[in-house]
Amino acid sequence: MLTEVLGRLTFIVRIPKTQRGKLKKQFFQQLTLLSIEFDYRQNASMQHLRDVQLATAFSSITNSPTKLSIALFLSEFLTYATRNEQPNSNMFSFISNSIMFLDNVQEHYANFHIVFMLRLTRFVGFYPNTDENDTDSFFDLREATFTSMLPTHPDFLAPTDSKIIKTLMRINYQTMHLLPLSRSERNRIAEIIITYYRLHMPSFPNIRSFEILQTL
Repeated sequence: MLTEVLGRLTFIVRIPKTQRGKLKKQFFQQLTLLSIEFDYRQNASMQHLRDVQLATAFSSITNSPTKLSIALFLSEFLTYATRNEQPNSNMFSFISNSIMFLDNVQEHYANFHIVFMLRLTRFVGFYPNTDENDTDSFFDLREATFTSMLPTHPDFLAPTDSKIIKTLMRINYQTMHLLPLSRSERNRIAEIIITYYRLHMPSFPNIRSFEILQTL
């Protein structure tokens, strides 16, 4: 779990077979927002929960195949992107608010996951440097910066793709529908962003759920 106060923690949970127990299986579905109580043991590899309640009950994610696919993808993505995350209340707020936005939005959310992944880079340490104002600049994926000089390595984006990344960085969830993308364009951009994470997080593996998301 990613916690607001202590960062990333591992818990061991025993789910009772009856419905009478406090710990229910549905509490531990992907991206579920919980209010938890536990006795933190600093030297323990796994923590034990004392009490769990839903902080926010989803109204649409679990009932929408598209939103559920996005949630499954982001859950796997966050598993790797926050693997060594220390306490970061700003990141926690961003993630939880983003999840609630996805649950509440009714339309025009096809670009949600790519906007989410780009904005998360602000919290994990490699948010792109946008000081370069040249609209025809390259995006150096290794250096996380836009540059008018052609990089000497292969990990960069040509000006056309760089322009799309710049646009995505300027929009938010409320305005993301203003960037019309086809499914193939959206998938290609998502692949670029995942590659970007992999360059800055060497242990970042392939995301299996991305194949499902690509079909939507």
